[in-house]
Amino acid sequence: MSDGAPEKFASDTQLIRAGRDARYTQGVVNPPVYHASTCTFETLAEFDERLKHPDDGLYYGRRGTPTIWALEDALTGMHADAAGTKLFPSGVAALAGAFLAVCRAGDHVLIADTAYEPTRVLANGVLKRMGVECEFYDPLIGGDISGLIRDDTRAIFMESPGSLTFEVQDVPAIVAAAKKRDVTTIVDNTWATPLLFPSLQHGVDIEVQSLTKFIVGHSDAMMGSVTANKALWPRVKATALRLGQCAGPDDVFLALRGVRTLSMRLHRHGETALKTAAAVQMHSAVADVLCPGLPGNPHHDLWQRDFLGYSSLFSIVLNGGERHHLAAMVDDLRLFSMGFSFGGFESLILPVSPETVRSATQWSAPGPVLRIHCGLEDADDLIADLMAGLDRFQKAAA
Repeated sequence: MSDGAPEKFASDTQLIRAGRDARYTQGVVNPPVYHASTCTFETLAEFDERLKHPDDGLYYGRRGTPTIWALEDALTGMHADAAGTKLFPSGVAALAGAFLAVCRAGDHVLIADTAYEPTRVLANGVLKRMGVECEFYDPLIGGDISGLIRDDTRAIFMESPGSLTFEVQDVPAIVAAAKKRDVTTIVDNTWATPLLFPSLQHGVDIEVQSLTKFIVGHSDAMMGSVTANKALWPRVKATALRLGQCAGPDDVFLALRGVRTLSMRLHRHGETALKTAAAVQMHSAVADVLCPGLPGNPHHDLWQRDFLGYSSLFSIVLNGGERHHLAAMVDDLRLFSMGFSFGGFESLILPVSPETVRSATQWSAPGPVLRIHCGLEDADDLIADLMAGLDRFQKAAA
């Protein structure tokens, strides 16, 4: 529900003002939390008018309330070229919604080989059962992806940087190749959010985010979103409605809260991550740091060209040792907890196995790999914690 494009401000201002239309807020600072399923109508004339124009106001809770519209408007407003956003109960649900909006039986889809593991599971499970052929490609292929596009190719899926190992894709080159063949492009932009990588401005058709991560920012709500350009928006919207996808009002409220501080948090996350990555790469137990924000990383120039800042995540490859030696490091960390996800205020560390989720490319390393999410703690404290852990690992693996 919208009365037209919002006035555009600088991104920080936009995040504070977005979704605070008086229609949603009734004059209070934050939109009220509407717990609603049934919405009632005073007259038959009002009811009949809403049947004709269900998006002009309250219709049924699943279709939206002022709480939901406020967040959808805020997310749409983060893009210069977006037509709309739909909310989903999780990031994986949003990924499914994006694929189902564009794919049908007999289609061919290209997916980056470094994509988030649940994306691969979705492709090899639900999409395969639907009769969609999913082909995984080298994420560093760039414009040469044109050689993989077939007459039945429906979509190209990207994730940049890639999950776990942080390869940066040449999104503009891939988009250009796709447009020549009228192929839809989809990107999982959870790592960067539109603040660090305005994907639709780079020509991408559909952006998916796991709002669970940076948008919520406090590790206390599950949600996803799909934002689309003008051409794809009707299909994204219709698919979400037909699948019955929606998000709960309390979670939506938490995501709206997170939007207001997103810029400051991302800046702090990135600043801490780069300082931490630079420090730990000097430890003799570390064979490599997978962080495109660091000079010397093979993807640094591409990251610097396309991104407006760094996020919270990087990985470290350990120099020798076995998985069981990790216990000496991670079990006694004081500030890094082991757990899935990222984007919250707390720092996380996760043992990962990139070689198990590749098919078009190969991955090998001299030792275990750890993905690190730098939270909002003091950077020097985080560095000291990791350095002590690396000392323990090195001693255990000797």
